[in-house]
Amino acid sequence: MLFASSRWPASRGGFLAVLAAALFGISTPLVQRAGQGVGAFSTAALLYAGAALLGALLRRPAEREAKVRRSDLSRLVAMAAFGAVIGPVALAWGLQHTSGTSATLMLALEALFTALLARLLYHESMGRRVWIAMLLLLAGGLLLVLDRSAAGQAQFLGLLAVLLATASWGIDNTLSRGVAERDPAQVVLAKASLGAPAALLLALGSGESWPRWGQVLALLAIGATGYGLSLRLYLLAQRAFGAARTGSVFAFAPFIGAAVAIALGERGLSWGMAGGGALMLAGVVVHLYERHEHEHLHEALEHEHAHRHDDGHHEHVHDPIRAGEHSHAHRHEPARHSHPHVPDVHHTHRH
Repeated sequence: MLFASSRWPASRGGFLAVLAAALFGISTPLVQRAGQGVGAFSTAALLYAGAALLGALLRRPAEREAKVRRSDLSRLVAMAAFGAVIGPVALAWGLQHTSGTSATLMLALEALFTALLARLLYHESMGRRVWIAMLLLLAGGLLLVLDRSAAGQAQFLGLLAVLLATASWGIDNTLSRGVAERDPAQVVLAKASLGAPAALLLALGSGESWPRWGQVLALLAIGATGYGLSLRLYLLAQRAFGAARTGSVFAFAPFIGAAVAIALGERGLSWGMAGGGALMLAGVVVHLYERHEHEHLHEALEHEHAHRHDDGHHEHVHDPIRAGEHSHAHRHEPARHSHPHVPDVHHTHRH
């Protein structure tokens, strides 16, 4: 049996996750600048309004991607609550009360929350390398917290708010694994369309003033790329190699954000921040070197998602033959084989 990218099955997912991380990482210091003086709820509403616009533009026809279903609604509501309201609101408040560099580095802990939840809910495999990576990420986060607590109570509280954002997005990431096989643009549109109005109502209810139009346009643009397009790529990465690994690669985002913050003129880098960042970066690198191969059983499975017929797992017959990537309901017969793999939709077996 032939398998696409058989030696490095995570390469496609890793590439997509790195692109998603780059877009989100760049967005964090930009949000801090564009949202200066803007309320946290208003910032979240504008970011996800931009994401909704991007999702509407990138939707694909049903024959190319599986549609979002009515049964996905409860999951999408939870994703919107954690990922489009609590997460960005906590981040926006935290960015206004702590160093932009330390805040962006703290976001690497999102990978820790995502991996642990993916293990609990989806039973994704986590070998020794993964656990070492998680411990390094945790140690780096603790060092950042200690560094910011020494810088003053305001900075410490700001960093705790960012920590809340990472936990919220970790929950969001784990929930999104359940809809990763749907059209990612539709998922972005649904999630953002639920989250943006909720954040806007909270902004109005709390009496936040409306930002200047320049800030509105800037936050919409940042939301479209750093949240909408980034989420679309993140979902495609989850589809390719699971929630835990996508979260780990996505942990590169804070380092990109920190580099951008420094390039934009922030000079608040301390030895504690540098040490915490180095530990987190080491954790990401250790995780990326994981390789997983053993004999495994594929049980009978019927589902719908975008797929190809040259990946070794889709051997059903079409009349007429359909070439390239397409989507429809299809059935997998039971099979047992061995090859390098990652916990994508076809490799959810227990270990």
